[in-house]
Amino acid sequence: MKPEQKLWQYVKKNFNKITWTRLENLSSFGTPDLLGYNHNCHFFTVELKVTKSKKVRLSPHQISFHVRHPLDTFILVLDARHSLLKLYEGKDVLELAARGLSLDACCSGLEACRLRLEGLGA
Repeated sequence: MKPEQKLWQYVKKNFNKITWTRLENLSSFGTPDLLGYNHNCHFFTVELKVTKSKKVRLSPHQISFHVRHPLDTFILVLDARHSLLKLYEGKDVLELAARGLSLDACCSGLEACRLRLEGLGA
């Protein structure tokens, strides 16, 4: 299983108060991996990334998506070196692409990331 597929399984198991739809979209490049819907009746998207370095690899299409949709879009990065989840807002995608993990995340750690996404729209 590929690293991002493993991350998806981890998210599905540990963010279980959110209804997830896995988006497998080959016709529109850059579409995030997940569509989430929380108990506040709030939709949002999440791009999943796994990195073994400080760099977060985002395609030009993924960057473009988040530039065009800066609100309620997120990039969830697993820093595999430290087994640490970091959540970034879509509005910060250009800085994330340039600075990688040296950019401060809006949330770090499983619990903080889960609570942030569950609390959207409250």
